[in-house]
Amino acid sequence: MSSNEPSGLARQVADGGYRGLWIILRDWFRVPEHPPSLPATAGGTISSFRPAEGYLRYMKLEFWIFVLALDGAIFAAWIALTVAKPAVGLVLLLPAIALAVLPDILFYIGLRLRFDTTWYVISDRSIRIRRGIWIIEEVTITFENVQNVSVAQGPLQRYFGIADVTIQTAGGGAAGPHGASMGGHMGVIEGIANADQMRDAILAKVKESRHAGLGDERHHEPRAASMGFTSDHVELLREIRDAARAAAAATGA
Repeated sequence: MSSNEPSGLARQVADGGYRGLWIILRDWFRVPEHPPSLPATAGGTISSFRPAEGYLRYMKLEFWIFVLALDGAIFAAWIALTVAKPAVGLVLLLPAIALAVLPDILFYIGLRLRFDTTWYVISDRSIRIRRGIWIIEEVTITFENVQNVSVAQGPLQRYFGIADVTIQTAGGGAAGPHGASMGGHMGVIEGIANADQMRDAILAKVKESRHAGLGDERHHEPRAASMGFTSDHVELLREIRDAARAAAAATGA
């Protein structure tokens, strides 16, 4: 048996256990497993995607940094107590271990659930962002209302090859959790590998949407044509207007 087989088996057991827990929580909290839907337009396209795998590794690194800091503080306090009062320290050994381990398990499950419940759906007219299992948050942004699209990437995100795309709408104020804001709202597409391409694609859709107008994927026809007038009608009306002006000027003379 190779040295990689035990670790691979442990990973399979962990993944299988998490999958079983995910199914239980999904059914318990009635979490939709499939991506959210968007209205389809004639000839339009709809695509759905999730964060990149690098985003999960990025969150795991943040998790382990948090775990080392928290567990280190707990065990440092336990060691100090044990040195001062050995009997009390011995009694509190198991509670200290539980206090260190149980929150770690819950936080780890939480970050996996956050990754697995995050969906991004984009159409020709809008984008929908959904995440959460206890509280499902869903934000829909119409490209007609988009004012700014930006890319943010920290050093750790750069290491894992991911970035965030922030879409801000008209009147968007200070952002709250996951992009909600007071004076409007914004959406954050977290942890994707092609952030620059996504930003450019969204900006292109914003431009197309403003040319077409909300709710109409085609360019607007001239107002006269939309009222049933042809170019010949318009030209005739211009001739009548010019003749009326000329008659008024002659009468005034």
